[in-house]
Parts: sequence; structure tokens; C-alpha cells
Amino acid sequence: MTPARGDHDARRSDVSEGVWRVLSTRGFEGLTLRAVAAELGASTGMLTHYFPNKRALLSHALEELDRRSLARPRRTDPADGPPPAGLARVRASLLDVLPLDGEAAADNRIWVGSWDHALADPELAAAHAGRYARSRTALTEHVADAQRLGELPAQADPAALAAGAQAFVLGLVVQALFAPEEFPAERQAELLDAYLAGLAG
Repeated sequence: MTPARGDHDARRSDVSEGVWRVLSTRGFEGLTLRAVAAELGASTGMLTHYFPNKRALLSHALEELDRRSLARPRRTDPADGPPPAGLARVRASLLDVLPLDGEAAADNRIWVGSWDHALADPELAAAHAGRYARSRTALTEHVADAQRLGELPAQADPAALAAGAQAFVLGLVVQALFAPEEFPAERQAELLDAYLAGLAG
């Protein structure tokens, strides 16, 4: 008898939670069908209904990480009042990427840990490239808004400014993850502000 759709969706949600728990405690190196099955108290045979191979498992893990990252509260979407505009929105968007607290640091560790696997697999690499491209597109719109407000040089290419800002903040993520004592939240924010001041100047 085929399980009801609601049961299937509920089970898939349970599986996703199991994938996330393994990912958050063991990273991508420890993410295997056997580890997820053990986390769920299930058989690996049951999991093959959802993930026929390791690539499918990794792809789902990246989608789950993406979903959870997008669901986190954002400085660009404050609960009270209108969202920031112009350069303030650029700054808020970049701050949302940085490992400024424990949750953001954990998410970033998982993202950085995924790079090795993604680089070794063209399909996963394409998915990663798409995520970063979408982020640059959104950032480009914020940069263009700042240019219209006179906060950034009008003659500069907004896409180039956005690409540079994304590269800067991802580099800062890596430094902060490897040397958290040297790059606490306050210093990360200061470095970002100095970078943005250089663009504005």
C-alpha cells in the first residue's frame, strides 16, 4: 500500500532533520547514508527511497542549508519599520553573510566545508555557482540603489562593485572561521565598514 502524501511529506521532513543534525555535528565528511540512518534509527534501505546515492544526499544537504540560511532573520528585513535602503542595505546584506554569532558561524562552517565536495562534482558546483550568482544579482540591485542615492560613485559598474564586495566578505568569512580570536564580530564589522568607506570615497 502506497503511503499517504501527508505521511510521505512528514517522513521526508524527518529525514531532512536527520540530515541536518548529522551535517551540523559531523560536517560534509561525516554525511553518509549510514550516519543519517543511525541518527533516525532507520535502515539505509529506507533512506534510498529519498537518496539513491551519495550525490543525491549531498545535493539535498546543500538545499537544506540554503533553505535554513534563507529562513534566518535578516537585517535587511527588520520587524519594525521599512527595510534599510542604499548603502545601508548593502551593509546589512553583507553583515548577514558574516559569522557574527554562533548560529551564523555554524552555518558558515558547513558552507565552507561543502566547497571541496562541490568543486569535485560539476552538478554540485553548478548549484553553488547559481547560489552565489543570485546573491550577486541581489547585491547589485542594492549597489545600484546606493548609486542613485549618491552614496557610491555613479560611474562605477554596479555589478563589478557587487562582485568585489561579495569576494571581500567571503574572504573575511574564511579568516573569521580559521582565526575567530583575531576576527571577533566587532572587528569583522569594522573591516566591512572600512571596505565600504573605501568604495564610497
